[in-house]
Amino acid sequence: MALTDKQTGVLKGMLVGAACALAIVIVGAWLNPFSFQSEMGSAERLGIAIKASVLPAIFLAASVGRLAKHRFFTPEDIDGGGLTRGTERAMLLQSLLQNTLEQFALAVVAYCAWAVVMPATWLSVVPLAAVAFAVGRVMFFSGYEHGAPSRAIGFTLSFYPSVLMLACVVLAMFI
Repeated sequence: MALTDKQTGVLKGMLVGAACALAIVIVGAWLNPFSFQSEMGSAERLGIAIKASVLPAIFLAASVGRLAKHRFFTPEDIDGGGLTRGTERAMLLQSLLQNTLEQFALAVVAYCAWAVVMPATWLSVVPLAAVAFAVGRVMFFSGYEHGAPSRAIGFTLSFYPSVLMLACVVLAMFI
């Protein structure tokens, strides 16, 4: 079965995102660009994860704010999604918010799990993943209205680092 042009575009985005996620983990763990020391305690390690989570939280807050602003200034949408069908713009903003919330929840768990389970000298992965999250969200937001291929890299930059981090944490816990 041949892939459609859209599927091919999404696949290219997925491959770029996967390569970036792999690079984040390799560079962060092996090169330790932020020079984290192995003697760090649990509280300090979690502090790194929580600080890094602020960047994804900013994008979550922006998503909530964009939808709230739209609803306030659009009479058809002011009553909210539970009481109205919603305009196309409200549905689009709700989709962006929903996806960002999902990505945020996954990222925060991944960052905290990584900080607790993995070696302290590998903590650079966490802030690098947070920066990838931010870049990914900007690309996802700007490409969303242009279809799946246009938002694929943005999605994967937010998603794949978190998933790869979780996979590494699970392996470290059970191996």
